[in-house]
Amino acid sequence: METDIRFTHQSLVERSKAGHSSSQYELYSLYVDAMYNVGLRFLGNKEDAEDIVQDSFVDAFRNLERFKYESSFGAWLKRIVINKSINHLKAKRIDLVPMEQHAFHLSQEEETMENEAVDIKKVKQGIAQLPDGYKQIINLYLVEGYDHVEIAEILDITTSTSKSQYHRAKRKLLEIVKEL
Repeated sequence: METDIRFTHQSLVERSKAGHSSSQYELYSLYVDAMYNVGLRFLGNKEDAEDIVQDSFVDAFRNLERFKYESSFGAWLKRIVINKSINHLKAKRIDLVPMEQHAFHLSQEEETMENEAVDIKKVKQGIAQLPDGYKQIINLYLVEGYDHVEIAEILDITTSTSKSQYHRAKRKLLEIVKEL
């Protein structure tokens, strides 16, 4: 018998909807570490990530009636954390630059590291050193698995801007990793 992942922790969610604080605390305990890691990847700052995660849980529990099992509770909560992280970065004025404002060309001879074994620690260090706008795109595309259409919607940019930012971020990441 196959279990639908959307209904993972359904009893906890339903008891939380009914106002049982112990169930809310249990959901919090199950997801806080994973959500903190998501926030930290986007924000790069422990204190900001902690604040965003706390705000996200507060919003999630306040709006729990809106959760309709269209996804898992974890996926729904993760989307809240990502949106709050992006809004926090926007408030700090970390903007992406539209492709149309730059005269650049993607080369056909783009360097790849496919045949090289890349140490994951170096990649993580490289991502941490990226400018915040590039870090956002890399996290959304490579780490969180969103496509460029979804990223464009999340960041309120065009799909072509998302693609160009990703290519620039990837190129910069490759440069950084090679120097490590």
